Formats: sequence, structure tokens, C-alpha cells
Amino acid sequence: MYWTLELASKLEDAPWPANKDELIDFAIRSGAPMEVVENLQELEDDGEMFDSIEDIWPDYPDKDDFFFNEDEY
Repeated sequence: MYWTLELASKLEDAPWPANKDELIDFAIRSGAPMEVVENLQELEDDGEMFDSIEDIWPDYPDKDDFFFNEDEY
């Protein structure tokens, strides 16, 4: 399983919190690349709910990781 910013961004609008099956369904319905679906299928299915993409990919960068000042624009 590997994640990139482009792949992970396909799940930003997912119906959080969601379980593995709901995320796979969302990815398919939204037309996400097959790599997203394959990554989700590789997740362990212990019935837990995921609250955000950070639960799936802990290294997902947030706005604080970028050196962009939104106040300037």
C-alpha cells in the first residue's frame, strides 16, 4: 500500500467517519483512481471507523506542513 498526495486527496470529501467498506464504496462512486481502491482494500478490516485520512495515512501533510501564508492572498 502506498499513498501520494494526489491519491489521498481523492478521499478529502469522503463521508468521515467511515469504515473500510464505506470508503471503498465512496472511492468507486466518486471515480477515484484504482490505486485508491486497492490501497483501501489492503487496510485491515477490524470494523473500526476512520475519522479522517490521517487515520489511514498518518504522514498525510496538513496545512501547517506547507510554507504558504493564506493571509497574503
